[in-house]
Amino acid sequence: MSIDTIKGFLLAIVILLTQVLVLSGIHIFGCATPLLYVYLIIAMPLGTPRWGILLMGFVVGLVADTFSNTPGVATAALTLLAFLQPVYLSLFVSRETENGFRPSPQNMGIAKYCGYSIPLVVFYVACFYALEDFALFHFSTWLALVGGSSVVTYILVLTIDSIRKSR
Repeated sequence: MSIDTIKGFLLAIVILLTQVLVLSGIHIFGCATPLLYVYLIIAMPLGTPRWGILLMGFVVGLVADTFSNTPGVATAALTLLAFLQPVYLSLFVSRETENGFRPSPQNMGIAKYCGYSIPLVVFYVACFYALEDFALFHFSTWLALVGGSSVVTYILVLTIDSIRKSR
């Protein structure tokens, strides 16, 4: 087992503990809940086997659902995001990019990274809240939840990336 695998496993544990113990109880203005564990899928390195990304999305979503009282919502949305992430990442990196390339503002540039990560965060949050309500009868409330949670989640994603850069 490589040191990068161990670091990734420890990062996943820290992020999931932070989500379950702290962030799940935060509801800013009633419409913004950070869903930080999405970072674990966004930051998956290029060349990771597709089954590995899907398994990671499923397990992380299952853990989040278990401790957040959202039965199956995070699991389904994160597994869908994990299915789309490799294809979407390939739009932002050249074919000559070596395996192990980790998407980050330092590796991709801030503009390219924002173009890669913002749509993934918004897509995940939109799927999460659409599945949680399972109806879009209150469309304005759903938009407020998606907008607020996406902004808060993305700020935390950039914070983690800046902390990982300094190490």
